[in-house]
Amino acid sequence: MYLNITEIMKRLPHRYPFLLVDAIESFTPGEGIVGLKNVTINEPFFQGHFPGHPIMPGVLIVEAMAQVGGLFATLNDEIGDDKVTYFTGIDNVKFRKPVRPGDVLRMEMKLLKCRRGIYQFTGRAYVGESLVAEAELKATFANRES
Repeated sequence: MYLNITEIMKRLPHRYPFLLVDAIESFTPGEGIVGLKNVTINEPFFQGHFPGHPIMPGVLIVEAMAQVGGLFATLNDEIGDDKVTYFTGIDNVKFRKPVRPGDVLRMEMKLLKCRRGIYQFTGRAYVGESLVAEAELKATFANRES
């Protein structure tokens, strides 16, 4: 299964400059999902992180991974747009290499378990074959407040 940005925007509430997933490369129900982020020099965070030496902030790499995990849940369990995703935990985060403009960030999220509406993933982010970040993420869904 491939999802383009238009299909992603139907499933995620995030918008520029905080939508950090450009495509879903693959999805396996009950198992995992792979998402892509094209990192460009036009990203607003590069103005200050860091002038003359642009690198993608680690917290945004983790956020991108979380957005891919959220897409997994919406695809796997058909969670509608009346719900909003909340992080419930981030553990064992490691940053291995910097992510720079021109890189394609590939995020592989594997479902560890889903119990009582809490999804637990292990995620790895790559640029090419190089592991750049990894983390364990937990999230849940709640009714959107009006």
